[in-house]
Amino acid sequence: MKRMSIFVVAFAALISACNGQSELKNDSNDKSKAMLEMIMTRTSIRQYTDKPVEKEKIEAMLRAGMAAPTAVNAQPWHFVVVSDKAKLGELAEANPRAGMLRSATLAIVVCGDMTKALEGKGRQFWIQDCSAATENILLAAHAQGLGAVWTALYPMDERMTPVSKALKLPDTLIPLCTVVIGYPAEQPKPKDKWKPENVSYDEYGR
Repeated sequence: MKRMSIFVVAFAALISACNGQSELKNDSNDKSKAMLEMIMTRTSIRQYTDKPVEKEKIEAMLRAGMAAPTAVNAQPWHFVVVSDKAKLGELAEANPRAGMLRSATLAIVVCGDMTKALEGKGRQFWIQDCSAATENILLAAHAQGLGAVWTALYPMDERMTPVSKALKLPDTLIPLCTVVIGYPAEQPKPKDKWKPENVSYDEYGR
């Protein structure tokens, strides 16, 4: 009888452990699906309501940006958060592709900090690093119910120079892009960009 009791307890523990592992697996699957859904449903938003973006959501986007991978962990970036309407108007004037800034309540200008960039041939890695940060910001915006669009600045001097002037950037900061953000006033459908012909396996053409 005693052996039977021990067996029952052990069997119950085994079942409990299996159930726990199953729940963990299901939770992991749910998180994976949610993450992929977030990536696949993100799209550029260019029309916004006049509702301001909350400070905690701004910080969440900045934290997401700073969580991006960087070459040898250099983190060669600086983020300028702009919510002043007059300043947003100046940024719109600087970039013919960013007229939506006039109706937005927020923008984050992603800059490369040359004081943190690598030396030598690796110096241009700052572009990849800041681009990774920008994508994280876009995804974080989408995850929080916000709309955003990436508007390019670098390497076009006619855009970079007036933006640098408007934001009083030092020479060591290079503006890569402006992420325009706000609560969406439009609901465009995400584009399906999957094209198998753009993929090769092991070598080009296979």
